[in-house]
Amino acid sequence: MSTPAPGPGAQLRRVVDVVLVADVFLVLAGALFFAVAVVLHGQQLDAPLELFQRLWEPLFTPAIGVLMAAALLSGGLGWWQRRGQR
Repeated sequence: MSTPAPGPGAQLRRVVDVVLVADVFLVLAGALFFAVAVVLHGQQLDAPLELFQRLWEPLFTPAIGVLMAAALLSGGLGWWQRRGQR
């Protein structure tokens, strides 16, 4: 017996989950890159910190925003589901 194909909602959720996992790793890599850049800046090597500053607005700010929005949405949906079960 074959299992039914997942609906579009399940597929969308899977895609969103993959994107959010990738986003988490991007934010963690950015934090690690920033820490290394700050240490190297203390050693008078400014190029990594300058690169981080150039990438901050177009890459890291949106990634952090998406992560925060997902956390707020997840918390709100959890609250809404718990509220509906009462």
